[in-house]
Amino acid sequence: MKPLSSETLELLWHDADARETRLRQVITERLAASSPPAFEDQIVATYFFALRSWSLEHAAKEISYHATSGTKDIPPGSLIEQCTGRAVGVEHFDATGRLGLLHVAYPLKMLLQSDGHLTSTDILHTVAGAIIFDIYENQDVRLVALQIPEKVLRTFPGPAHGPQGLRKLTGFGATEPAFGTILKPTAGITPDTVGALIEEAAACPLFLFVKEDENLYPRLDYSPVRERARRGAEAIKRAQDKRGGKGLVFAPHVTGAPHEILESVHAVVEAGATGVMFSESFAGGTVRMVREATRHLPQPPAIYGHNAGIGVKTRGGIWREVIDLLARLDGIDFRQTAPVRQGTPFIYPYGDEWLASERVLTQPLPGIKPTMIARAGGLDQGNIILNLEDTERRGLSENILFLAGSAINSIKNTAGKPDPKLGAEAMQQALEVHRSGELRGVSTDAHLRALVALAERQQLKPLREALRQRYPEAAR
Repeated sequence: MKPLSSETLELLWHDADARETRLRQVITERLAASSPPAFEDQIVATYFFALRSWSLEHAAKEISYHATSGTKDIPPGSLIEQCTGRAVGVEHFDATGRLGLLHVAYPLKMLLQSDGHLTSTDILHTVAGAIIFDIYENQDVRLVALQIPEKVLRTFPGPAHGPQGLRKLTGFGATEPAFGTILKPTAGITPDTVGALIEEAAACPLFLFVKEDENLYPRLDYSPVRERARRGAEAIKRAQDKRGGKGLVFAPHVTGAPHEILESVHAVVEAGATGVMFSESFAGGTVRMVREATRHLPQPPAIYGHNAGIGVKTRGGIWREVIDLLARLDGIDFRQTAPVRQGTPFIYPYGDEWLASERVLTQPLPGIKPTMIARAGGLDQGNIILNLEDTERRGLSENILFLAGSAINSIKNTAGKPDPKLGAEAMQQALEVHRSGELRGVSTDAHLRALVALAERQQLKPLREALRQRYPEAAR
């Protein structure tokens, strides 16, 4: 086999994240200095383009033609003119005229349904269509922002509950740390096992939320989701005495084709589930479909909008905060971001993307409740204090769910077996350390070793054991 050249290897090893980080910094600075235009009768999409030969102005004309009316000779004052997009702002980054930001306005006249609403599916079909992402001329392109008129925002359902509603529903205080967990094993389990795992989780009063994993499918012959939901609801009822009056939202996984998702949603809600979990990344419009189909219920199920697969869209295409905005408008109650942690990020988002995502999920929007952020992906006893400090500093405590799966479910006891009770005790001790304020002011880099030393000094055995298992190098 012929070896690859050094030039090819350098190209293959190109760090796209480094470029993406710098690109986001540049664009964020430019948009802060000059906000995208907004109109009452237009949706405005902001793009970053690096074009091979076209100018940004010419790209705008091509977008107007292909993504809106498909007409070049437009009669003035006509309906066609009212349905034709146009450039409403251009910012060149260099002298070529081919690199920079382009703001394109899409008329509501071509989008709105007869009752004045539209859907996120139609928005994306228009502003992220073929002329944007599928032609060779566009060497690089990002959809970085959307400006949606308030009258249109108010037509979206938004979350059924939001953070305040979920806390009220389950009896958690406004700023009380709320945790969630994931059933493990994540596949190959029967309804009996699901019921047992949920009963075990329900015994921990830390949990506001428990969900199935995306690897557990709803229509398995040996594990139908309706029966899993029934066993889960019964398990939660049996554990009520151990929860101090607090409720617990259980979200079965209801993925599938759209008609299957809706059938599964109705089945699990009838069986007693108070939440549902699925990802809209590969099934556009399903969040809105489920939200509309259940909004008449006295207590609609909380929707966990799992973002598995979102990276397919965000890593070189649509910025995450655009996708998260639309998911919030459609009705998700929970959305995963990522935890504060030491060292290299484990999952996306991170850095400015992480801040933008959490901001768009929680910032005030007219007529739309916030989405509860689920920080997950390596969240554990070693970094929970960092996350609590961050949420308190940013005023987000009410809006955060700490989703700790293996950090609670997989901590092993002295017999070498996973012991969720031990993992929960270790998390409780970490919370007590936070409340004490003993590590306040310790830097992120020094936090873990300081926590290990404190656990040793105060003989916090469950916490010490969890840290030893999660961080063997630091806890020696």
